[in-house]
Amino acid sequence: MGNREPHQSRQVIVDEKSDEITAIQKLLQSIDVSGALVTIDAMGCQTEIAAKVIDQGADYCLAVKENRPKLHAGIKAYFLDHLEDDFARIDIAVHHTKETTHGRIDERSYYLCEAPTELPDKSRWKGLVAIGMSINNTARRKGDEIAVRYYIISKKLSGETFAGAVRDHWGIENSLHWQLDVTFAEDQCRVRKGHGDENFSTLRRTALSLLKKENSARCGIKNKRLTAGWDDNYLEKVVFSK
Repeated sequence: MGNREPHQSRQVIVDEKSDEITAIQKLLQSIDVSGALVTIDAMGCQTEIAAKVIDQGADYCLAVKENRPKLHAGIKAYFLDHLEDDFARIDIAVHHTKETTHGRIDERSYYLCEAPTELPDKSRWKGLVAIGMSINNTARRKGDEIAVRYYIISKKLSGETFAGAVRDHWGIENSLHWQLDVTFAEDQCRVRKGHGDENFSTLRRTALSLLKKENSARCGIKNKRLTAGWDDNYLEKVVFSK
């Protein structure tokens, strides 16, 4: 879950007998999100979560997938209809970016407009004002890949601000969660007794932060971790890096 304006991220440990939806509600109760734009992926696209965000004086940007079939189909159909004439019939906020990195080209387009009155389930979502779409076209040697995502938003945003919220959210997912799994095999951890899972999570994040700060070794985070396990001198650099 992301918290933008200013951008921050927050995490909470999910109890073994609980789920992510319950954890999101617990997290919203524990922090002050007033004035922020809260971004949550499709798992947290729940009417009660949207209402809680609004009740706490914040705004939301929620990813919508097939777990909300009517809403997802309605947003998709609306954008497809208006793409045919390049949005000539509605007011639309648009932002485009293009990046070339590591032999690939990423072209991203972001569209945001007022939520139509006929949008299915619109009345169930407290504060719903706008809907958004992001299209990511990645060109690689092996071929192009296109990813399309849809969103509901409780605040009218500029195209650039909407793009920033989406990018910030997935930046957290990619840079933190992915690295913790690849470097420390976090998803494979089965520690559940007492506060063990929370303690291990804290230790992994601390270690990841230290490894990122140490920049004398020209290798990835995973190799830095392995080197620190083999070489006490390098471990000292990691622990006491400034």
